[in-house]
Amino acid sequence: MTAIEDRIAISAPETPQIPSEVRPGAARIALVLGAFVAIGPLTIDMYLPALPTITRELETTSAAVQLTLTGTLIGLALGQLVLGPLSDALGRRRPLLAGTALHVVASVLVLIAPNLAVLGALRVLQGVGTAAGAVVALAIVRDLYDGRAAATMLSRLFLVLGVAPVLAPTIGGELLRFTSWRGIFAFLAVYGVLMIVVGTRALPETLPVERRQSSGVRGTLRSYRGLFGDRVYVGLVLVAGLTMAGLFSYVSGSAFVFQGEFGLDEQQFGLLFGAGAFWLIAATQLNPLLLRRWSPQQLLVAGTVAGAVAGAALVGLAATHTGGLPAVVVPLWAVLFACGLALPNAPALALSRHGEAAGTAAALLGAIQFGVGAIVSPVVGLLGNDAVAIGIVVVAALSLAIVVLVTVVRPWQLSDDVELDAPVVPH
Repeated sequence: MTAIEDRIAISAPETPQIPSEVRPGAARIALVLGAFVAIGPLTIDMYLPALPTITRELETTSAAVQLTLTGTLIGLALGQLVLGPLSDALGRRRPLLAGTALHVVASVLVLIAPNLAVLGALRVLQGVGTAAGAVVALAIVRDLYDGRAAATMLSRLFLVLGVAPVLAPTIGGELLRFTSWRGIFAFLAVYGVLMIVVGTRALPETLPVERRQSSGVRGTLRSYRGLFGDRVYVGLVLVAGLTMAGLFSYVSGSAFVFQGEFGLDEQQFGLLFGAGAFWLIAATQLNPLLLRRWSPQQLLVAGTVAGAVAGAALVGLAATHTGGLPAVVVPLWAVLFACGLALPNAPALALSRHGEAAGTAAALLGAIQFGVGAIVSPVVGLLGNDAVAIGIVVVAALSLAIVVLVTVVRPWQLSDDVELDAPVVPH
C-alpha cells in the first residue's frame, strides 16, 4: 500500500455504535431509505413515456427534450456535493427533509412552466432536492454498516429502490390516460410531501453530535482533496459512474427506441421498461447470496465485463436488424442484470474506506455517478436515439470501467486495502 493508503487503513474508525434507543431495524431502515431514494428514479423515469408528447407540445426536438433529463442529473450531481458535507455537519435528518421540500416546490412549479427552458431549469432544482435522498441514504448506511454488511444492506436498499424504476414508467403511462404530462409532476409533489411526513416520524438521527464535522467551506474542500488523494476510492467512484452511464444510456433512449422504432404506445412502453428493471432488481438481490462465496471486488469485475459483452451483442444485432424487438430487449436486459451486480459493490467498497466522512464521500460518489449520467443522456440522442446508439454508449462506458478497474483500482490487491468482513452493527 501507499503511504496514504496506510494512513487510511490505520485511522479509519470502526463502525459507529448507534445508541439502542435510536438504532433502527434493518427492515425499517431499508424501507424508509428506499422510499426516499426512490424519489430520484420516480423523478427521472415517470415522465419517460411522455417524452415524445413533450417534444410535440413544446415544438422542439427529441435531443432538446432529453436535456431536461440531463438537467435533473446535473442537479443530482451538484446537490450531492453540497448536501453530503452538510449531512456530516448538521446530521442526516435536516438536509434530507430540506432537500425533499425543495423537490416538492420545484415539482409544483413545473405545473405552470411555460416553455422548455423553464422546464429544464425546474428539473435542475428537482435534481438538487432529490440529491438529499440519494446522498444521505448512503451516509446513513455507512453510519450503521461496513464492508460486506454495507454491500448486503445496499442490495436490500436496491430492492426497494428497484421497485421505483419498475413502477415509474407504468404509473406515468397510466397517469397520461387521465391527465397531461404535467400531472406526473403533481404526483411527484404529493409523494414528496408524504416522504417528509414519513421521514419526520420514522427516521432517527444516525450521526451523533460528537461525530459531526462542521469545518466550513475550507474544511469541506480539504475533505474533497483528501478523497481525491485516495487512488482506490477515486477508481471505484469512476467505475460506479461509468456503470451508471451504461444504465442511463438505456433510461434516456429507451422511450424513443421502443415507441419510435417499434411502435409501442405509452402504456406498452411502461410495461416493457418495468420488465427490464426486474433484471436490475434480480441482480441486486442475488448479490447478497453471491457475497457468501465471492468478494465484492470479484462481483464488480464480473458485472462490468458481462455488461460490456451484452452491449456488444446489442450493437451487432441492432446494426444488422437481426431478430426484431426481442433481439434488442434481451441484450438490454442482460446489460441491466450486469449493472445490477456492479452497482451495490462499487459504492460499498468505496465508502468502506472513508467512514470518518461518510456524507462527503457519498456526495462525491453520487455526484460523479449522476454527472456521468448527465453527459451520457444527450450523447444517446446525438448518436440517433436508436438501439445502436444505446449499445455503443454501453460498450464504451463499461469498457472504460474495465480499464479503470485494471489500471487504477487493481481489484486483486483490494482485499489488502479494505476490511471486507467488518461486523454488522447489531440492531
